[in-house]
Amino acid sequence: MIQDLTLWLATNPGWLSAAVFATALLESLAVAGILVPGVAILFAIAVLAGQTGTPVLYILVWGAAGAIVGDLLSFWLGQRLRGRLHQVWPFRRHPVMVRRAESLFVRHGGKSVVIGRFVGPVRPFIPMVAGAFNMPARRFVLVNIASALAWAPCYLLPGFAVGAALAGPEPIPPALYGLGAGAAGVLLLAWFLFVRMQLGLRNRSRLYQWLEQSMARYNATHRFWRALYSERPAQGGEFPLASLCLALGASGGFVLWSLFSQATGLLLSLDHYFRDLTNTLRSPLTDPVFLLLTLAGDPPVLVVGSVLMASALFLRGYYSAAAHLVAALLLTSVSVTLLKNGFAIARPTLVTEPPASFAFPSGHAAGITVFTGMAAAFVAREWRPARRWRIYLVFSVPMVLVAVSRVALGVHWFTDVVGGLLLGLAICGLVRASYSRYDRTPLSADSFTGLAVVLWAAFLGSYIWWQWSPARLVYSFPG
Repeated sequence: MIQDLTLWLATNPGWLSAAVFATALLESLAVAGILVPGVAILFAIAVLAGQTGTPVLYILVWGAAGAIVGDLLSFWLGQRLRGRLHQVWPFRRHPVMVRRAESLFVRHGGKSVVIGRFVGPVRPFIPMVAGAFNMPARRFVLVNIASALAWAPCYLLPGFAVGAALAGPEPIPPALYGLGAGAAGVLLLAWFLFVRMQLGLRNRSRLYQWLEQSMARYNATHRFWRALYSERPAQGGEFPLASLCLALGASGGFVLWSLFSQATGLLLSLDHYFRDLTNTLRSPLTDPVFLLLTLAGDPPVLVVGSVLMASALFLRGYYSAAAHLVAALLLTSVSVTLLKNGFAIARPTLVTEPPASFAFPSGHAAGITVFTGMAAAFVAREWRPARRWRIYLVFSVPMVLVAVSRVALGVHWFTDVVGGLLLGLAICGLVRASYSRYDRTPLSADSFTGLAVVLWAAFLGSYIWWQWSPARLVYSFPG
């Protein structure tokens, strides 16, 4: 069936976007998702899209749209069948799948919609169960859209990259295959650790206990486990599994993204699309907003903020937290500098005075990610694990806004800011995992913290006022 479909699409490439939409919809639809080999079909269509030169953005948008619509239909169906899921055909023929989806939703609530988007055969049942369990529609829509936007690149970009590589005029250098395979292996390891272990961390699942016992069998692994294990007398212990997964996953993602964007031409269409989009975004109304955002992510602002917060932690006796914050700042600066000069990618020439440094990865994107990511890690540690995602969601907003401003102002390619975000996340995960061994006392706000925030806000306002006129000239269009 897949072969017949791809042969037909090869002769009718105008239907590729529609095929991606329909397949993503069916793959997300209750029951149909386990009958239709959606992942295999999506990969085949993505390969064909890469070979025929279809813009990758079209494939991603239509794939995400199909997944969103499929989950919305399943959610609506669950609302209609509330209390009767196990009695109505065809769901009564899959009682095990329905029970597993119900169990996942009971344990993780709205997060199960995100988890189910990427995991296992219960995926098409979770939106339906969410509707049956009376999840608020507004919350479901937000989670559904956000998870679909993350799902589409993960499922479609690999196939598109394969197709573009097969159709490319020049073969990919053989050395890159080994690096790509290694990075993909790291991503798979991070996925396994997060999905199979982190989800059962709070409940002390059998799999987590098995991992703990396995690590205890050997001196080296036991020392590693105990070295990073954070023990607080009043709260019990916590191994930084999520931080390690973040470090592994973001590192693997950065390597793969670097290979695709810098060593091949697979993502050039994305860069060119967003470069052209810049011309439509720039206006007297939007320019001040982008300028304000990019100034808020300038290195002096982030350095002063990091030093002030580190000083507040140091004065209160949190020496390890202060040292790790400074280490994250230094590691980010050194990494960005070395990588920029190593890749030596020229910037877009859309503004009057482009920055003198190279483009990839974006220093602003990496810097704001580490700055807000470390702050989020310190704050979220003091919250219950089930609610930490809210802290991370709030603190992720500045990361995205600053990254968008760099592309909108025409001083970075789209691939530059994605690389900066991945690099920043990798540094955050690594530094936070390292800090875990010293995490013995809860962090709390006091007068020193308040003073540091006030001083940083004052510096931010003064810096923006001081740099506003020069920045308007630097980031203006030539002529």
